[in-house]
Amino acid sequence: MSGIFGVVSKGNCAETLFYSTDYHSHLGTEYGGIAVLNGGDFTRQIHNLSQSQFKSKFYDDYERIKGNKGIGVISDYDEQPIYLNSRFGPFCIVTSGFVENAEELATDLLNKRVSFSEVSGRAVNTPELMAKLINQGDNLIDGIEKAFDAIKGSCSLLLLHADGIYAARDKLGYTPLIVGRRSDAWAVTAETSAFPNNEFEVVKNTEPGEVVLLNDDGMVQSKPGSDGISQICTFLWIYTGFPASDYEGVNVEIVRERSGRYLAKRDKDTDVDLVSGVPDSGAAHGLGYAMESGKPFRRPLVKYTPGYGRSYTPPSQRTRDLIAKMKLIPIREVIEGNSIVLCEDSIVRGTQLKNFAIRKLWDCGARKIHVRPACPPLMFPCRFNLSTRSVDELAARKAIRSLEHRDIEDVSAYMDHNSEKYKRMVEWIARDLDVSTLRYQTVDDMVEAVGLPREKLCLYCWTGECPKSTCPKKAIDIIDVKKPSAGKPAEKEVTL
Repeated sequence: MSGIFGVVSKGNCAETLFYSTDYHSHLGTEYGGIAVLNGGDFTRQIHNLSQSQFKSKFYDDYERIKGNKGIGVISDYDEQPIYLNSRFGPFCIVTSGFVENAEELATDLLNKRVSFSEVSGRAVNTPELMAKLINQGDNLIDGIEKAFDAIKGSCSLLLLHADGIYAARDKLGYTPLIVGRRSDAWAVTAETSAFPNNEFEVVKNTEPGEVVLLNDDGMVQSKPGSDGISQICTFLWIYTGFPASDYEGVNVEIVRERSGRYLAKRDKDTDVDLVSGVPDSGAAHGLGYAMESGKPFRRPLVKYTPGYGRSYTPPSQRTRDLIAKMKLIPIREVIEGNSIVLCEDSIVRGTQLKNFAIRKLWDCGARKIHVRPACPPLMFPCRFNLSTRSVDELAARKAIRSLEHRDIEDVSAYMDHNSEKYKRMVEWIARDLDVSTLRYQTVDDMVEAVGLPREKLCLYCWTGECPKSTCPKKAIDIIDVKKPSAGKPAEKEVTL
């Protein structure tokens, strides 16, 4: 999931665009990009962020760029923004999401004699694909609507044009887009944490499928949202989102505290000396657990912040492991001799938790380690994001395969937290992680922690549930979604 931001200002927007885009750095590790419109002239810049930070790469650009309209992105995969001199006039575009049928759509456009330029040995570039799809419409709004109708998966976008900035939220509302205002500017963001220090106030949470135009006169609704279906990603609150952000008016930090409280309520029989959270996202879950249980919250593992991003987002497993190993530093004086509850946002693959958190606690003399993930076992690869792409990656599926001695299609018995099969699966994962106990959050408690109606949340990676209009008859049919054939970046040597 990439982070996107756009601003239309009465004066030069460069400073606001620079700092506000940087507030999305937790959402991507591959590329950063900005595009600014000054009169009729576009200025566009893209930098590789795989071994650096947005601020250091873009500081010189921000100092020299001038213009009153701009968009920025921290990208999890694609090089963007993309520039297109379209039949509707030139524009730049940034996107967030995952287009599951990208290759099929690209082939169809190629058959219509539409060319692509941003491949560079990888799969089709998603922003370019969306730009070319939009260009097939009767106008920009019609083009955006037709592009949304064509794609499978999700894609929100910002389009910088002479008219202003078109902000379009994907049809399911999987990725948020929030409009803000201050005295001299309008802005749209994926993360409301970009607003307070830049003095914006939230004006509107865009609706699924809605398109709004920000221009010199303010905000204009260009296309109303779709009725009914709304499936915002629950993982935003559990892990992906920044603690200071709100989505649909619900704050991330508060949800994580509530999540920790629910974990503690189901955990009355555990021998606990101290409560902790895997930094950073697990910390708030741990704080909630400590508040509910009355046990002290302490920090046996601390994160060395400078230069280290999230170990979840890089595309290379080698890079993920290296970051996970180097960023967490154990404190023996806090760990030794204690029974520790370790709250974690999730267990996806399990390898980093096992090798780079749990192992450090045991090596420093922990008496017991009780792992408490803030969400249920992940059962299905995400259809709307690049986070997980195959069943083989998931710790729960590895457990099921071992217990059944084969791959099975129907895993429903393993999703019922009261079933014997679920208990056997959790016991297998606990042994594999080498922990004293393992207890997952339930789906119902996770939904209660978020506080929105269940039907408004995407729970696909835990339950296989998705809107009927977007999901195959059986969720199992698409769990082996492959990466684009040329789409996996080559592993990079990482210098730390």
